[in-house]
Amino acid sequence: MPAIGVALGGGFARGIAHVGVLKVLEQEGIPVRFVTGTSVGALIAAGYCSGLSIPELEEVAYTVKFATFARWTLSRYGFASNERMISFLSRTLKVKTFEELRVPLGVVATELNSGIGMVFKSGPLIDPIRASCAYPGMFQPVNVEGQWYVDGMLSHPVPALPVREMGAERVIAVHLRGSWSLKSAPRHLFDVIGRSFAIAQERMSDPWRTAADLLIEPDVGGFDFNDFKRAKELMRVGEEAMRHALPAVRKWLAAPTERPAARFRPVISNPAPMPAE
Repeated sequence: MPAIGVALGGGFARGIAHVGVLKVLEQEGIPVRFVTGTSVGALIAAGYCSGLSIPELEEVAYTVKFATFARWTLSRYGFASNERMISFLSRTLKVKTFEELRVPLGVVATELNSGIGMVFKSGPLIDPIRASCAYPGMFQPVNVEGQWYVDGMLSHPVPALPVREMGAERVIAVHLRGSWSLKSAPRHLFDVIGRSFAIAQERMSDPWRTAADLLIEPDVGGFDFNDFKRAKELMRVGEEAMRHALPAVRKWLAAPTERPAARFRPVISNPAPMPAE
């Protein structure tokens, strides 16, 4: 049986769709051996790897809002601080360090001076997660062991390569495609920043797409970056996208673990949205 790794990309509130992806993997008994996460993907991955059950992850998703993680502040480095994540993560995570996790985890952040993507895999959990979630322009950079870090999306928008380097033989990459091709004008500064990063991420997607065996793209186009109130819908679109991809994953479980020498195009799962209940 191949060692399956899951790489969860960023997307702020839209990252709640990751819970639906993990829910299906759990329900179907598909073993996940490694997980990596960028930004909100790191947050959800940490909860899952720390031992939170799917119902517990769902409960967290139903209760969080912007103020859970952040507070507005006056700073030359960002409009908000994510220091509130310290108390939130302390209450939510079942362990404090990477070494205590039930599933190996890689948390991706970007070192601000060099631009190098750092994959945290040991030591305390909270500050690397905060750093991975430090969206440039909105949140202040986070200092981890004397270095300043910002959002991991600048180096690994979807951390497929890091999870493969951790030992995954088959990689599921979950991409939350940003909405930037809209005909409407941007509504505010954060809309401008969000669309700009969505464009940049699309243009730099080749490396992580090449490292993935299966690409999951939940249909999050109709959700705003802070649509926490639509948690149930977000989890549903994540669940539907993963269920659409199950036949490809089941083939892995019956196939040899060796990956072909030549890079091949990943299978892409991007189904139509689920009908309303």
